[in-house]
Amino acid sequence: MKINANVTLAGAGVVLVPYRQEHVTLYHAWMRDPLLQEATASEPLTLQEEFDMQKSWAEDSDKCTFILLDPALPDTEGTGQHGGGMIGDVNLFLNDANDPTVAEIEIMIAVKASRRKGLAFEALTIFMAYAVKYLGITCFQAKIGLGNQSSLSLFGKLGYAEVSTSKIFNEATLNLQICGHIKALMNEQAHKLKIGQYEEADQASALCLG
Repeated sequence: MKINANVTLAGAGVVLVPYRQEHVTLYHAWMRDPLLQEATASEPLTLQEEFDMQKSWAEDSDKCTFILLDPALPDTEGTGQHGGGMIGDVNLFLNDANDPTVAEIEIMIAVKASRRKGLAFEALTIFMAYAVKYLGITCFQAKIGLGNQSSLSLFGKLGYAEVSTSKIFNEATLNLQICGHIKALMNEQAHKLKIGQYEEADQASALCLG
């Protein structure tokens, strides 16, 4: 999504940055892991296909993604200095043709050392607040494998409620409506967003012109 092409979102324990070409090689290496493929319901891609997918994420208007950085880790080699090492991603899809305010949301923590530290919870909270304020999202939907208890628990703690189960796909669908006290919490979190630039204005302009 072009709206977040140069946006960073900083939390206490995690930093969200736009998915750029410099992230693709490591991301591709992560996604060769069969366990991550299963957890994210993903098919393995070639490196070129991953670069093509990164370009699609950057340009398409119906999906938005951020790479997650852990400030406790050194900056990932080849990606510059933006506040920590790469550990995963968070993204959303606008799949409902009749309602562009409904978003399917996903998160992945690929680096084991960064799991069970509360980073996924914080990253989702920040991302949802951003999506509510800047993308106009009014309902989030998460599709989670029935065997993925950690993710089911994570989204449950965020207030998501199960609305259906698919035996065919072996997954549960959870929803979070942004209304009432949830909307108030999202608005409060949106006011606290620490928004920065991935690149300085002159660098970003040069890239656009180039």
